[in-house]
Amino acid sequence: MQQQNLLVEYGARRVIITVTAIFCALLEIVDTTIVNVALNDMKGNLGATLNEVGWVITAYAIGNVIIVPMTSWLSQQFGRRNYFAASIILFTVCSYLCGNASGIWELVAFRFIQGLGGGALLVTSQTIITESYPPEKRGMAQAIYGLGVIIGPTLGPPLGGYIVDHFSWPYIFYINIPIGVIATLLTLQFVRSPKFGAKKLLKEVDFLGIAFLAIAVGSLQYVLEKGHEEDWFNSSTIIFLSVTAVLGLYFFVWRELAAKNPIVELRVLKNGNLRVGTILSFIMGFGLYGSTFIIPLYTQATLGWTAQQSGALMIPAALMTAFMMPIIGQLLQKGVPQQYLVAGGMLVFFGFTFWGYKILTPDTSADNFFWMLILRGIGMGMLFIPITTLSLSTLKGQQIGQGAAFTGMMRQLGGSFGIAAITTYMSRQNIVHRSALVNHLDVNNLNVQQHVQAMQHGFMAKGIPSDIALKDSYQSLDYMVMKQASVLSYMDVFLWLGIMFLICIPFVLMVKGNKKQKIDLAEAMH
Repeated sequence: MQQQNLLVEYGARRVIITVTAIFCALLEIVDTTIVNVALNDMKGNLGATLNEVGWVITAYAIGNVIIVPMTSWLSQQFGRRNYFAASIILFTVCSYLCGNASGIWELVAFRFIQGLGGGALLVTSQTIITESYPPEKRGMAQAIYGLGVIIGPTLGPPLGGYIVDHFSWPYIFYINIPIGVIATLLTLQFVRSPKFGAKKLLKEVDFLGIAFLAIAVGSLQYVLEKGHEEDWFNSSTIIFLSVTAVLGLYFFVWRELAAKNPIVELRVLKNGNLRVGTILSFIMGFGLYGSTFIIPLYTQATLGWTAQQSGALMIPAALMTAFMMPIIGQLLQKGVPQQYLVAGGMLVFFGFTFWGYKILTPDTSADNFFWMLILRGIGMGMLFIPITTLSLSTLKGQQIGQGAAFTGMMRQLGGSFGIAAITTYMSRQNIVHRSALVNHLDVNNLNVQQHVQAMQHGFMAKGIPSDIALKDSYQSLDYMVMKQASVLSYMDVFLWLGIMFLICIPFVLMVKGNKKQKIDLAEAMH
């Protein structure tokens, strides 16, 4: 404990370290969503297809998920401060190279390397913030860190939309450079590393474990990101990579349990609370990234909003989460059981999704979203810190860092699974609902005929010939059917997302909390 007490910071120094670590976490998370609104501009500028430009997102996600489980081990090897600073530098340099890329595959390669740098920022910044606070303020430290993780995905689209509308797409990468330079200098000046003990010799490094992890997670991430585009198991590439992911995972688990110096310590998953926590982190990632994905998609594709308008819609929810975080931190410090807060958060999140299910129409106004999204902000605020603390509550020493890496990875994978599942489900539901709606549209029905004639007369009043006006009327009717089918599909997604969270509540309440154990993330990398 003496070493940990030495790492606790006070006054201005602690403020500087906290701000530095939060900015680094935000840099990493904002970059997962900021490019979404710039893909169209990149496509035109770089002469790429839609499928090729999608790799800009996929490559970053693959780099992220590969590196997260290895951060604890890499910090021990190189020292946490050095590793953190090197990750910021790698991320910043790659941001410059991404902005300067002259071809799509050059951009994809730099995004992958940027993802390797960025993934380290997420887990390491959590540990740096937490260890800078004394034990009685650790809940508040988790709240401060959680702020960045929850708000980050929400900030990406409006920020990206503003930059693309007022400047050009390379600037979504260039804005990382000044922040990265300042963060590097502050890290080298203020952040301190704990004593880790003996480093592993090069010959003791588990290179085989690293290879199996990269193959398994990289293949899985590709399948999740690209499965829908390539029609899942009708694609030989998806089948091959699915088999590769399963075999890679099998051999990775075998290697890590057999190796003398494993790259990821899987035995920590024997802990019951951590196992539950990793599942809850996955579900939270599913809901967090899934809802961040579907709401802008609905407002832009169905309501015809701009990227900036869609992004701005999410800001009140992000501010509500920011407001909730310190309150939840205080409640945890006063001894409120984590599982009660998690169950409450899941119930609130169900309320948000059910509200969404009820208000979605082909022309829902912006005002109708406000309180629904405020509810989402409250739910996310109630989930993040309690799930993290519940996961790590019965771990000790170095296990805490390994547990934090597992929950971080599962949150990212949950987001990937969520987006893949939602995209596939919606494409299928669109077909189902369109078929059902068309079956109710009988061309011999008097109401349908009157509606078509009214549209035809409207077109003819604009000077369009009668036969073309009739054709345009049927096309308009088809468009209305497609739009309504799309809205019904969004409604289904909201409903099932909420039901998934509702089903989890009884299982969460069955988990045993550890009221006596103080969660000490300062030991995370020891």
